[in-house]
Amino acid sequence: MTATTATDTTPGEAPPGADPTALHAPVIEWFHHNARDLPWRRPEAGAWGVMVSEFMLQQTPVNRVLPVYEEWLKRWPRPADLAAEPAGEAVRAWGRLGYPRRALRLHGAAAAIAERHGGEVPTDHHQLLALPGVGEYTAAAVASFAYRQRHAVLDTNVRRVFARAVTGTEYPPNATTAAERKLARLLLPEEPATAARWAAATMELGALLCTARNPDCGRCPILEQCAWRRAGAPAHQGPPRRGQTYVGTDRQVRGKLLAVLREAPAPVSRMLLDRVWHDPEQRSRALGGLLSDGLVERLPDGRYRLPGTG
Repeated sequence: MTATTATDTTPGEAPPGADPTALHAPVIEWFHHNARDLPWRRPEAGAWGVMVSEFMLQQTPVNRVLPVYEEWLKRWPRPADLAAEPAGEAVRAWGRLGYPRRALRLHGAAAAIAERHGGEVPTDHHQLLALPGVGEYTAAAVASFAYRQRHAVLDTNVRRVFARAVTGTEYPPNATTAAERKLARLLLPEEPATAARWAAATMELGALLCTARNPDCGRCPILEQCAWRRAGAPAHQGPPRRGQTYVGTDRQVRGKLLAVLREAPAPVSRMLLDRVWHDPEQRSRALGGLLSDGLVERLPDGRYRLPGTG
């Protein structure tokens, strides 16, 4: 890798003269010795276990996912097991992972797998992409991690590693760009199994060492090749990074309403839901959003329940 500055390249682009293969061996070797023993990485997890983990890990840290993942796979070890139950049971089991529409999407994907693919998670990338709730990232991740195929897997951690190591910028753009996708393909090893290993290794490097705050550069296997460090670790110059707020937002109110419904053995009255939040306008807006998203159903008698549940 050649030295660069944060202004030498467009964000997401490799600097001229960069050798993408120079990063492969040290990162994959580091991963071999430092990868966490996570249940979805074990052979027995299978493609379904990988898919469940990818849905759960979107915007949610590993330590929160682990207990829910374990219980989920005990209850629904195959897609058909989940598809056979109401969507509301998926929402209930999702617990407090957040962004519960992911539970509905995972239930929809399981139903499609059971109906279209004989209950087996498809190996073909295009068939994965055609499943409900499966986008480009999830399709690539399942094909790569479950089936050892050659796909560029771009999550937030990987994008941050590439931004620093290759383009010399502290953070990637707020939204994934065409330049980042092009760079990810450029960096992808040719051999499929190695490419799958590279995808997992770069993700782990971003999660454990090349973190958003306080990166542990001293332990990084590519410190000497890192364009950002060679340029003097320049501060972020792009648009302000988006922060996520929760307290006092509609999202918090939605969570409180769903908590009541998850814990209730039967449909609940509006009066019971009204107790969870002091602002009636915000409470009504949050409940309306849950109804629109299909996370809650209103019965003819005016009571509310998780979709399809008793």
